Amino acid sequence: MANPYDMDNTAFDSEKYLEKLLKDYTLKQIMDTEAAVVKDTQTLHSDMQTLVYENYNKFISATDTIRKMKNDFKTMESDMNLLKEKMNTITNFSERITGTLQGTRSQLCKLSEKHSLLKRLQFLSSLPANLKAQIEEQNYYQACNMYVQAQKVFEEYGQQPSFDGIHKDCDVIMKNLKEQLKLEFHMVGKKAETLTKIGELLLLHLNEKPSELAAEMLTCASKRLHEQIVMLQDQTERDMIEFVDMGIDGFLNDLTLVVTAYYDMFVAKHYDDERDDFQEHTLKELNIFLNLNIEKYLALVQDRVDSDIGLGDTHIMLRALDRLHRRLLAMRNICCGLVIHRSTVDIIIAAAHQLIQSHSKNLRDHFADSLSSVRLSLVSVKSDAVVSGIHLNELITNLYVTLMEKVRGVLQDLLVFLQADWSFNIKCNYKGALCIEGIRENLLIGFLRHIARVINSFGDSSTSSPPNLLLVLSKTCLEMEQNGVHVLVSLVDDLYEIDSENRATLTHETEICAEMRDTAHNLLDTYVRLQGLNISQMLRKSVETRDWLNSLEPRTVRAVMKRVVEEMTSIETVVASLYEHQPHERTTASSDSSRKTYFSNLTNSKQQFRSNWSNYTPSQLESSYVSNIHRLFSERVEIFTSVDFSKVSIVTGIIKIGLKTLLECVRTRTFSKFGLQQIQVDTHYLQMNLWRFVKDENLINYLLDEILGSAVHRCLESTLMEPNAVEIICERG
Repeated sequence: MANPYDMDNTAFDSEKYLEKLLKDYTLKQIMDTEAAVVKDTQTLHSDMQTLVYENYNKFISATDTIRKMKNDFKTMESDMNLLKEKMNTITNFSERITGTLQGTRSQLCKLSEKHSLLKRLQFLSSLPANLKAQIEEQNYYQACNMYVQAQKVFEEYGQQPSFDGIHKDCDVIMKNLKEQLKLEFHMVGKKAETLTKIGELLLLHLNEKPSELAAEMLTCASKRLHEQIVMLQDQTERDMIEFVDMGIDGFLNDLTLVVTAYYDMFVAKHYDDERDDFQEHTLKELNIFLNLNIEKYLALVQDRVDSDIGLGDTHIMLRALDRLHRRLLAMRNICCGLVIHRSTVDIIIAAAHQLIQSHSKNLRDHFADSLSSVRLSLVSVKSDAVVSGIHLNELITNLYVTLMEKVRGVLQDLLVFLQADWSFNIKCNYKGALCIEGIRENLLIGFLRHIARVINSFGDSSTSSPPNLLLVLSKTCLEMEQNGVHVLVSLVDDLYEIDSENRATLTHETEICAEMRDTAHNLLDTYVRLQGLNISQMLRKSVETRDWLNSLEPRTVRAVMKRVVEEMTSIETVVASLYEHQPHERTTASSDSSRKTYFSNLTNSKQQFRSNWSNYTPSQLESSYVSNIHRLFSERVEIFTSVDFSKVSIVTGIIKIGLKTLLECVRTRTFSKFGLQQIQVDTHYLQMNLWRFVKDENLINYLLDEILGSAVHRCLESTLMEPNAVEIICERG
C-alpha cells in the first residue's frame, strides 16, 4: 500500500511529509526528527561509499583475471598445434612399420611359441634339481608350487620317455617331502604356527586326506599345548601378572592359531571326497579340543590362584585375571559355532570364596591374639591400676577398637572384587551374588558369632578365667551389642549394596545383638559367682577352722570380716569404672544412728527383716517360734539370680552369695556364749559396712539377721552382748 509519509516507500512525498510534520509535531519533536534524518542520511551516505569501493575492487580483480586468461589461451593454442604435428608423425611411422613387418609376422609368432616351449622343457629338465634345492632350504611352499605348475606339462607330454623319467623323479621327491612333513608334523616341540603351515601344505598341495589330517592335527596340537602347560607349571617364581601374560602369549595364542587354522581348513571348506557330515563332525571335535585345553589351562590358573590367596596383593591377582577374562571373551568370537563352557568368572568367584575364608581365619587368629594380649596385660599389670579400673577401660577400648578396625579393613579389601573398571561383574552371576552375600554371612556374621561363642566359653565352669577378664569380655560384648554390630552390619550392607531387610535368608542384626547381650550377661553372672565364691571361701574357712565352743569373750572384729569389706570395696571400685552408677539405683539409706541401734531397737516398719534377740529371755530364745513366724512373713531372698548391667546389681549378687555361705556354715557349727557374741560382733560390723554397696539395705539386714538367728539356735547358752558394747567394738575394730 502506498504511503506518502514513509521515507522508505517509493510513493514518499516530501511536501506532504513536511506539512504534516509542521502541523502535528512540536518544535522540539521537529528538531529531533531533523537530527534523526541527518544522522540516517550520513549513515546511508557512508554505506553507499563502502559499497562503491567494494564493487570497484571486484571490478578491477575481474579485469585482471580476464586479461590473464587471454594470455593462457594463447599459450595453450600453440601447445595443441605442436601435439597435433607429433601425432601425425607417429601415425606415419606406425603405418611404415606395419607395412615392413607384414610378411614376417606369422614367422615371429611361431618363433615365440617355440621359445615358450623351450622354456617349459628347460623348467622340466631342471625341476628335480630345483625341487631338491628348495626342500633342502626348507622352502616347502616354493617346491610345492613348482611341482603343481609342472603337472600340466606332465599331463600333456608325460608319455614321452624322457619326460616320464623326470615325472617319476619328481613324484619320488614329493613323496619323500610328504613323509618328511608328516614326521615333522608329529615331532615334539614344534610350534603351533609350524603345525598349521605343515597342515596346509599336506592338505592343499600334497593331496592328504582331510579326515586323517584333521585328526592328526588335533593330536599333534594337543601334545604341543601339553608341553606349554608343563612349562607354565614350573613358573612359580613369577608374579601373577607375568604368569598370566606367559599363558596368554604362549598357550592361548597357540590354541587360537590352531583353532582358527583347523576351522579354516576343515570346517569352513567343503570336500567332495568326504562324507556329508564331515564339517559338522570336525566342528564337534574342535569344540571338544578347545574346551578340553581351556579346562586344563584354567585348572592350572586355579591352582596358582589357590596358592597365592592371602599371600600376595589381591589387586594384582585380579588385574591378571581380568586380562585373562578379556582374552577368553575375545576367543569366544574367533569362529562361528565354537562354544567355551568354562569362564574366568568361576575362578574369580572361587578366589573370592577362598579369600573370604582366609580373611575369616585371619580375623579369628587376630581375635585370639587380642585375647591373649588382654590376659597377659591382666596378669602383668600392677594391682593398684586394676583396682582403679583405668587399665580395664583401656583394655576394653583397645580390644573393641582393634576388632572394629580389623573388620573394616577386611571389608574394604574384599571390595576390590566389585571395582567398575573390571571386565567382569560377579554380582551378575548367581554364584557371584551368593559369594557377595557370603561376605556378609560367612565372614562378618560368622566372625561376630565366633566372638560371642569364644567369649562365652570363658564363662564355663570348667575354665578358670580371672574375674577381671570376665569383666573386660562382658563389657566388650555389651559394647558390640550396643554399637559395634549395627555399625559393621550397616557398613557391609552399604559397601556391597545388600538389601538385608528384604531378604529372609540373611541374618538380621538383632539376632547377633541378642547373642552378644546373652554372652555379656552370662559372663557377668559367672563373674558374680566367681567373686562370690572367693568371698565364700574366706568366710567358710574362718568358720570351719575356729573352735566356737572354746571361744574367748570378743574384744575385736575378726580379721576375715575386715578382709571381706576390703575385697568388696576393691570389687566395687573396679565394677564402678565399667558400669556407671544408675540414677535411683539405691533406696534412701537410713541414718548412722539408726544403723548403730540395729540390734538394740525393734522397728515398726512393714518390712521388718530382723529380730531383737537381746530382748528375749533364754526360754524364748530356745523356742523356734519366733524365727518361724519371722520367716513366714518375710519375702524369700533369691541368691543365685541373674544380675543387671549395673554396679549395684553386680556387687549385691556377690554379697548375697558370701552371706548365704556364711549362713550355711553357721548352721553346721555349735556355739558357746562367747562364740555367739563373736558372731554378733561380726554381723554388726558387716551391717555397718556393707549397706552402702546395695540398693536395698533391708536385704543385707535380712541375711545378717538369719545368720545371727542361726547362731542363736546353735548356741548352748544364748546370751547376746549388749548393743552398746557391740557398737564400741565395731567402731574400734
